[in-house]
Amino acid sequence: MLPAAALAGLQRVFAGDALSTDPAECLVYGYDNSRRQAMPDAVVFPTSHDEVVSLVRIAHEPRQPLVARGRGTNTTGASVPSGGGIVASFERMNRILRIDVDDRIAVVEPGLLNGDLQAAIAPHGLFWAPDPTSAPFCTIGGNIACNAGGPRAVKYGATRDNVLALRAVAGNGMDFRCGTPTTKGSTGYDLVRLLVGSEGTLALVTEATLKLAPLASSKRTLRATYADVGAAAKAVARIMAQPVTPCALEFLDDACLRLARDHGGEAIPLAGAMLVIEVDGEADTLPVAADAIVRAARGAGLEDLAIADGDAEVAALWAARKALSPALRTLSPNKINEDVVVPVSRVPELVAATRAIAASHALPIVCFGHAGNGNLHVNLLPRDDAEQARAARALDELFDVVIGLDGTLSGEHGIGLAKRDFMPRALDAHALALMRSVKAQFDPDGILNPGKLLP
Repeated sequence: MLPAAALAGLQRVFAGDALSTDPAECLVYGYDNSRRQAMPDAVVFPTSHDEVVSLVRIAHEPRQPLVARGRGTNTTGASVPSGGGIVASFERMNRILRIDVDDRIAVVEPGLLNGDLQAAIAPHGLFWAPDPTSAPFCTIGGNIACNAGGPRAVKYGATRDNVLALRAVAGNGMDFRCGTPTTKGSTGYDLVRLLVGSEGTLALVTEATLKLAPLASSKRTLRATYADVGAAAKAVARIMAQPVTPCALEFLDDACLRLARDHGGEAIPLAGAMLVIEVDGEADTLPVAADAIVRAARGAGLEDLAIADGDAEVAALWAARKALSPALRTLSPNKINEDVVVPVSRVPELVAATRAIAASHALPIVCFGHAGNGNLHVNLLPRDDAEQARAARALDELFDVVIGLDGTLSGEHGIGLAKRDFMPRALDAHALALMRSVKAQFDPDGILNPGKLLP
C-alpha cells in the first residue's frame, strides 16, 4: 500500500483519470507477454517530462518501487511490478515532436508506437531500423528499454545503434540530457548507449532522438530450402562471410515451416529448414548484390533457391514468419522463448546442440530467428508438468552451450526477471559489481524497476 503522503503527492500531479488505484485497472498494468503478473498499488499516465520529474521525486522519498511501462509486449517480465509500488504507463506520451528530413532524425516521446513512427516517416523516404515482430503495437520507449532488434538489425543495427540522444529522469529525481543529434560525437561517456537496454533500472526516458535511414528503392526476397537444419546453418555462415550484407536473413527449422505453412499457405514450402533472405539497394546495383547472396547460399544440402514471386508471396513469407512466435503458444501455452545469440560462424554448432538437447530431454524445441547476426529464438514447448520439469534442465544446458560458444543470454529481448539468475554465467563478478555501482549512481535507493536485470 502506498504511504498516504506519496498518494497525496500523486493526486496533486495526476488529476482525474491520469491516476488509478482501482484494483481492476491496476491488474491490467501488472502483467506482460511473459505471462508473469503482479499487482501495483497505483498506475499513473504521465503526459509531460515535468510530470515524470515530479513522479520520480514523489516515489524517491518513501522509496516506492517505480516501474516504467510501454505496451507490455516484452517476454522477460521486465515491466512486471514484482515489488508493487507505482507503474508509470507512457501510453499518453505518444507524440512525434519533430521529423528533420535533412538531418535524418526524428524526436519522439516514449509512448509512440513503433509502427506509427514508421508510417509517419515512410512518406519522407525514411525508416527507423528496429522492426520487432510487435512493431504495430510496441512503443519506442519499450524498444529503448530492451534494445529491441528485428530482422533488419543484421544490416542496420538494433535500437542501441539507432538512438542518438535521450532526455531522461534518473532514480534520484535528477533530469538530464545525453547524446547529440549528430551521427558522430566524442564528448564524455556514452550515456545513451548505457541507457538503451537498461530496462528502466537507471532512468525513465521522456524523449528520444532517433537516427533514421533512407528506404532503399528496391528489394529482392529469396527463399532457400535445405535438406536439414545443419545445411541451412552452414549457409548462414557462408552468406555472412561474403561482402554483401543482406537486410534480413531469417532461419526457420522444419517444425517452424510446418506451422508457418498453416498460417501462410502454400507459399511456405516444407523442408528440413529454410532461409528467408532479403537484399535491398538501388535498382541498378541490386542484381549484382542478389547474385552474390545466391552464390553463397548454394552448397551441400540445398534443395531449392528461388526469388519470391511478386509482392503477394513476399508478404506471405513475412506474415508467416512474424506469426510464428504467437502461433507457438497454440502448441504450448507454457512456451519458453529464448533469444540467445552466438557469433555467426558458430550458428551451426548452436543448431546442432539445440537438436541434441531436445533429443536428450525428449522435449519439443523449435528454432527460428535472425540468423544473420547469430540471434536465434530457441523455443522450448513443454506440454505437461513432466515436460516443464525437463524444460528447466534443458534451458540450463542451453545457456551453458551458448556461453561456451562465446555467445550470451539475450540478443534483443533483454533479461528482466526471466534470465536474471543466469547473469553470473554470462558476466564475471567484477563486471557485475561495476554494473551495480552504475545502478547506485543513477538510482541510489533502488526504486527504479527493482529486482530486474541484475541478480
